[in-house]
Amino acid sequence: MLRLSALYRYPLKSGKAETLQHIGLDKLGLAGDRRWMLVDEASGRFLTQRAVAKMSQLSALWNSAGGLTLSSPGLAPLEVALPSSEAELRGVTIWRDTLRVPDAGTAAAAWVSDFIGKPTRLVQVPVERARTTQDGYGKADDKVGFADGFPLLLIGQASLDDLSQRIGRPMEMLRFRPNLVIEGSEAFAEDGWKRVRIGDVEFRVVKSCSRCILTTIDPSSGERSADREPLTTLKTYREQDGDVMFGQNLVNDGPGHLEVGMPVTILE
Repeated sequence: MLRLSALYRYPLKSGKAETLQHIGLDKLGLAGDRRWMLVDEASGRFLTQRAVAKMSQLSALWNSAGGLTLSSPGLAPLEVALPSSEAELRGVTIWRDTLRVPDAGTAAAAWVSDFIGKPTRLVQVPVERARTTQDGYGKADDKVGFADGFPLLLIGQASLDDLSQRIGRPMEMLRFRPNLVIEGSEAFAEDGWKRVRIGDVEFRVVKSCSRCILTTIDPSSGERSADREPLTTLKTYREQDGDVMFGQNLVNDGPGHLEVGMPVTILE
């Protein structure tokens, strides 16, 4: 039987993961997932572990009011409130998208600038200011917050086990930053799924996920793998048209609730 074996949320794009037992879903995927982001103060360009590996050590815990608690070794924790409707809007760029979103204020900016080492701002995306998902996939009204292209990422546990066996050492699931982990399927069975139901929530599988250098960062230490694993091995059997694929991007059709252990049904 297929079941949901793990749930992860990333309140801050490229920050540490939160391991969850249950979570609600809204128009942008898991409630509170990647609704916050760091941007370069001068350009508004988004910042991630791709360029700033130590962001893997930045904890941003979501709270029920929608705010964050920022913490990192060497810095005092900071409580950041959800920006009000009167908050200053800041122009930001994430990949090819530009949008104006609420800025979290000067105290948050000072904290994240100290952490990053250059002038940086913390921004938040409300549902009404969210982007549309990547062109050519999904429906016209599918929305995404600050995730790269789609609101949710699913990986089969067997797929990771297969990869770890090929590499010769265990790979951490959090290198791949999934939201949903499925147990009980064959390795890479998710490649052929089109529609999935978990509990009472239905999801559309819209696109395989192409992987980047971020996967070579150890999520516990923030150090890059000297042998460029797991990308080195993935390229030997998961490369398509120059991209390395691992995991599937999903869109949830409507709100709902997820809990670890729920049964998973493949609808199509």
